Amino acid sequence: MDDLMQPGQLLARGVSRHLLGYGFVSVEEFVPSRGLRIDVMGLGPKGELWVIECKSSRADFQSDNKWQGYLEWGDRYFWAVDSEFPTDLLPQETGLIIADQYSAEIIRMGPETKVPAARRKVLTHKFATHAARRLQAFRDPRV
Repeated sequence: MDDLMQPGQLLARGVSRHLLGYGFVSVEEFVPSRGLRIDVMGLGPKGELWVIECKSSRADFQSDNKWQGYLEWGDRYFWAVDSEFPTDLLPQETGLIIADQYSAEIIRMGPETKVPAARRKVLTHKFATHAARRLQAFRDPRV
């Protein structure tokens, strides 16, 4: 199965596994709003929302012109890259996670900017709905 996954998907899997250690659950390819797709959205034990964008190469990062539009959707924002990625390209005011397909490590915690309560409620509901639909599709792919 690993050979069918793209490099960014492998990073997302490692990140999701690591987040479990913090008590977070996560969903991949989360759509908070039309036109946006967050690689990994983490939901913490106290309702924290973390946005993690996975970048598998310099070209992947340089082609991402809308990353700043993701900042308003989480309490913290992180880049997840592999150990070979030139991390000096990444903005210092964001979080940094070094990951592989099996796990990850938070190198730099993203600064906290609390999501407003009304938006948090909507995002948490979307998160739950997204996760439930994924589970249903896994259980019954014909639905």
